[in-house]
Amino acid sequence: MEHTQEIHFLDYLEFYPEIAPPVTLTDDSQIAFSKHNKPFKPLMIDKFLTLSEKDAIDEFTEFVPCFRIPNTGDFYAVIYWKAALMNYQYILVTYDKKGGLVDKAIIAGTTSHNGEDLVRSVASIDEDWIVTIVSGASIQAKDEINPTLSKAFTLEILEGGKIISSE
Repeated sequence: MEHTQEIHFLDYLEFYPEIAPPVTLTDDSQIAFSKHNKPFKPLMIDKFLTLSEKDAIDEFTEFVPCFRIPNTGDFYAVIYWKAALMNYQYILVTYDKKGGLVDKAIIAGTTSHNGEDLVRSVASIDEDWIVTIVSGASIQAKDEINPTLSKAFTLEILEGGKIISSE
């Protein structure tokens, strides 16, 4: 008889080491997170990542826990990396203390909508929970960034975990 293990929200949070801002996330950051952090258990993906990912989870999608922002008070803020076909994203998710989803934002990554041109985004999170995102398009999957297609914007994590655009 198979014993099913109950997984609690705090067990899920343990997969995210606390890293105090400032933190910058680039294309290569996930390599260190994959190397140093324990991988999610499939049960955790089914129970907790489905809150923020809805129908976006299939057998080809990979998730890597990155880190948790410390000292957030009445909410938790975590970042994980999601790899799907031609779509690699760092996702910021906030939860209330009971494990309920508060908010979610894609903050960095690499995406291709046509299989050739890439949009790359880099994010920096500062001590005040301000996320600065610089996004630029690479032309024909080269490493050249077209400055006319680049933009910068900011998000802010409010008390309680709501994520807003600071524009």
